[in-house]
Amino acid sequence: MIKEMLSGLWLTFRTQFRRRVTVQYPEERPQVPERYRARIVLTRDPDGEERCVACYLCSAACPVDCITIEATERESDHRRLPKAFRINFNRCIFCGLCAEACPTYAIQMSPDFEMSEYTRDDLIYEKEDLLVDHQGKAPGYHYWQQAGVDVTHAMGYGDQDRPPEDPRSNIP
Repeated sequence: MIKEMLSGLWLTFRTQFRRRVTVQYPEERPQVPERYRARIVLTRDPDGEERCVACYLCSAACPVDCITIEATERESDHRRLPKAFRINFNRCIFCGLCAEACPTYAIQMSPDFEMSEYTRDDLIYEKEDLLVDHQGKAPGYHYWQQAGVDVTHAMGYGDQDRPPEDPRSNIP
């Protein structure tokens, strides 16, 4: 017990004479790491349409069940879209599991950490609040072209695919 107390006092004494660094917050912005996970946003594909296909994987992966989705289908091309997308940031723990589960890169974590509000009702974000006008961390990714809806080539011959290998090439 004495050893732990002395090590704590030594740590206090050692850091007492260091130069203090104070960030004047509103004027000076703190440097956050590049991979910092804060605000959740819904991104768009290169055509400007929303990427979310209402697959409910983000809602299923959320450990605190703060994501609510209601799906609809577009009449023109029968694509699924979220009619309603709601995140309750009162419950969100910013774990990033929703962003990892999303197959379309629609949900992404941005480094924007300024999310304080005056009332709890203001922390319930709807689809209009979450949707941003950029492609986020996956620029150029178009889910509908990658998923096979607009694909007109055989498997293995797309831009993202490698050509098929000859299985006999491994024989000595």
